[in-house]
Amino acid sequence: MAAMNEVNWLSAEEQRIWRSFLAATSLLQERLDRDLQRRNGLTLVEYAILVHLSEAEGRRMRMRSLADTVIVSKSRLSHQVARLERDGYVRREDCMEDRRGFWAVLTDKGAEVLRAAAPGHVAQVRKYLFDQLSQAQTAEFGEIVTTVERRLRDSSSD
Repeated sequence: MAAMNEVNWLSAEEQRIWRSFLAATSLLQERLDRDLQRRNGLTLVEYAILVHLSEAEGRRMRMRSLADTVIVSKSRLSHQVARLERDGYVRREDCMEDRRGFWAVLTDKGAEVLRAAAPGHVAQVRKYLFDQLSQAQTAEFGEIVTTVERRLRDSSSD
């Protein structure tokens, strides 16, 4: 490891990979977001909120846990949930165990919009990501992103 005042610069190949990774993730998120908005009137973050609520026990999660799961700030989550609440897809409930906390709850209307959005979203994910990779590349990519995610989550206090 380089000393504190030394910079361990990226090699030309590492720089190329890093920049390609940034561009690919940005382009993928932008295309998926645009498609969801066009087809279903949802942003990618709103879709993720609905997905995580649909998978949660009782279709409900604490707002703090939901923010951590969707990987957005609490303020951004609050804004997104307010929009979903306005559209009738989610409702907030007081948390009796913690008077300061709230539950986000997926409504039947929210579950229906998610069911309608999911097939098109999955088709786009497949088109822009998995159809571009061989089975071996998919397995390797899975290992790579899982390793990076795990290490980033383990070192979240850095």
